[in-house]
Amino acid sequence: MAAPPSLRQAAQRLLLYGLPLIEMAQVRQRASAGGQTANTVRHSRVLATPKARAVTQPNNDTLYSSAWLDLAQGPVKITLPRTGPRYFSLALMDAYTNNFAILGTRTTGGDGGEVTLIGPRAAMPAGGALRSPTDWVWALGRTLVDGPDDLAAAHAVQDGLTVSGPAGRAPTQTAARDAEWSKVLGSIQALLLESPPPITDTRLFHDVAALGVSPAGGFDPSRFSPAQAQEIAAGLAEGLETAKATAESGERRGDWSFPRQDLGAFGQDYTYRAQVALSGLAAMTLEEAAYLRAVTVDGHDHLDSRRAWRLRFPAGQTPPVDAFWSLTAYEVTPAGQGFLVDNPIDRYAIGDRTPGLTHNADGSLDIWISPTDPGPKRRANWLPSPSSGQPMVLSLRAYLPRPELITGAYRVPSLTPA
Repeated sequence: MAAPPSLRQAAQRLLLYGLPLIEMAQVRQRASAGGQTANTVRHSRVLATPKARAVTQPNNDTLYSSAWLDLAQGPVKITLPRTGPRYFSLALMDAYTNNFAILGTRTTGGDGGEVTLIGPRAAMPAGGALRSPTDWVWALGRTLVDGPDDLAAAHAVQDGLTVSGPAGRAPTQTAARDAEWSKVLGSIQALLLESPPPITDTRLFHDVAALGVSPAGGFDPSRFSPAQAQEIAAGLAEGLETAKATAESGERRGDWSFPRQDLGAFGQDYTYRAQVALSGLAAMTLEEAAYLRAVTVDGHDHLDSRRAWRLRFPAGQTPPVDAFWSLTAYEVTPAGQGFLVDNPIDRYAIGDRTPGLTHNADGSLDIWISPTDPGPKRRANWLPSPSSGQPMVLSLRAYLPRPELITGAYRVPSLTPA
């Protein structure tokens, strides 16, 4: 039998396990501080800009609608809007960032409807209901917008999304991921009590038992000596660095990193779950959207934003999707998170719905990625990158990807220096 892990190793493992809980709780906490109560919907009426910092790597294609649902007090009813052919999704995520259901275009269609949600321990009502693995649920809606002239129609769709249920609780207050060690572990403990983990995670808590953090409670920071506290703090720091290291968090396909098949429904893939929580919180499953990242020769997804790049799609070879695709540049912060790039033309993404894109004579499509204006002949196809010199992440989103993209039969072309 293997020797039990040291306190340092246990802290590293527990940080990776608990980081998604903390990141979700922090978003919920910010929503509460902004005046949003549980079991209510708040709509973003404008597309994301560089000022949007609530969620890492937000998209600039859809309007977000967000609700924190508390099922502990009773069932919650969700009314879905009529969307017709417009892309819409409502991702229902448990406290561990798993999508246990995605409602909308792909699954429930465009005619709207009603769905009742119940918590993990609630009795099933006579009419049936959708059961959540945890009492707290983040419902995150995405409504496609085809430019400024389409905003009013998109707002009408958003207004058709409503939530009704009992008044929810105030959220548990938690520390940030990089807080003092006892506060981080204390936050993980509180969140485990609030949202008990599945039985399939039991082995993890056996392995980290020396820390005293468990689904039953019992964490007591006073039991550790100063030397032990230092060891725990070092392990937490190592866990956080592992979460930031996203280079190995996907499958290499040419010069792009493709998500693992368990994206958005992670099972016991705790390290990958933590990496996604830090770099792409609220990612959906592959059937709904595939998120690809350009990578360097050595496999890193932090690209040099100081140089100019070209992405050329041969004629008829743009990403195969049943909804839409877009390419977004993100400026990477020292904490490893990515946010939209401030730029003079206010363009934060480019894709199949960008007006004015020009194709080459042979039908191919060039996209130019650079921190400065590439000139009048290329400006229509320009995606601005960070002018600060900070690294960038280049993310290709494919909504409702076709099978050839998911299986790898279709490969995204490589970036080349411009």
